[in-house]
Amino acid sequence: MRDAPSAVGEPEGSPQRVMMAMSGGVDSSVAALLLCEEGFAVTGATMKLFSNADVACDAESTCCSLDDVEDAKAVCRRLGVPHYTFNFGDLFGEQVIDRFCGAYLAGTTPNPCIDCNRFLKFAALQRRRRELDLDYVATGHYARRRFDEATGRWQLLRGLDASKDQSYVLYHLTQDSLAHMLFPLGALQKAEVRALAREHGFVNAEKAESQDICFVPDGDYVGFIQHRLELPSDGDAAKVPPAFRPGPIVDRAGRVLGTHRGLIHYTVGQRKGIGVAAPAPLYVFAKNAEANTLVVGGADEVQVNTVTARDINLVAVERLEGPCSVQVKTHYRQRPVAAVAEQTGDDELTVTFAEPQRAAAPGQSLVLYDGDVVVGGGTIVGCR
Repeated sequence: MRDAPSAVGEPEGSPQRVMMAMSGGVDSSVAALLLCEEGFAVTGATMKLFSNADVACDAESTCCSLDDVEDAKAVCRRLGVPHYTFNFGDLFGEQVIDRFCGAYLAGTTPNPCIDCNRFLKFAALQRRRRELDLDYVATGHYARRRFDEATGRWQLLRGLDASKDQSYVLYHLTQDSLAHMLFPLGALQKAEVRALAREHGFVNAEKAESQDICFVPDGDYVGFIQHRLELPSDGDAAKVPPAFRPGPIVDRAGRVLGTHRGLIHYTVGQRKGIGVAAPAPLYVFAKNAEANTLVVGGADEVQVNTVTARDINLVAVERLEGPCSVQVKTHYRQRPVAAVAEQTGDDELTVTFAEPQRAAAPGQSLVLYDGDVVVGGGTIVGCR
């Protein structure tokens, strides 16, 4: 097994042409700097994803705003490299915003950041890279890649800064994408990145990190979906999708405990705001969209042993040959937990935890690790 010889992952000694995906933030700016210092021919690229009208709020307060584009341009001018802005608004609306809305309407929990990485930052930018006859796409993600001589496959690894590692949102990367990817920040700590930005006088050296969904900066995803679907505000049940309609709150035995406001207002694992008085805290265990019921239980009742995922992508191997011991994350901030994973179909993974875990939300991503190496992952469809 070999690590690529340069700090940013260049597989050969000669300079290569790189499209640097630049959000206007400090991470991608420093990544561009490192590439230039390594001798790459860098072209900055920023994606325009939506307008104020798309999100019904001040889009200038979010990432991907016009201010962010200007920050990316300013960094490119300082580095002496060209910069382009690509309008991917239609694709973002289709593959991220509409998928986000559709998931909530279907009673699942979407992961729009993973969809954005998958369909925009990688698939769309890789297509543009090929059209421009460039060698790589680079991003400011805290992750690493290396080539495994034993398997003949590219590996995706955690970033060395454990607090910033973003490998979870990259599990969908294909072998072709990894062969044409660079992650300049994979071996750095966030503090080092900030220091480099200050040292080089970048305008965004102290820029705050985006914490919310970029197209729902106020966190009101229900209001956003109502606006996106142009739903009436008068509450007429006949005019709104089933996910907005009240229904029964039940325990796991099916006993009715109360009435929910509409499944769209709840997520699996939620504790506060359920609206049922109980001697001990209740948690959302599941949302049954077909029956329009919200299933709740106490802390012990919402533990599960097994999770099933589909829409899978395996990175480290072509296929799981029999059960294998892994570490698993079912959401981004979670510490990996021990489990046994088995590929139970061409597009299905079944994961059994070493110890019971809080119920995972269908629609979220399940990612398998072998130490620092991402084995693969998929979209959660059920747990038991």
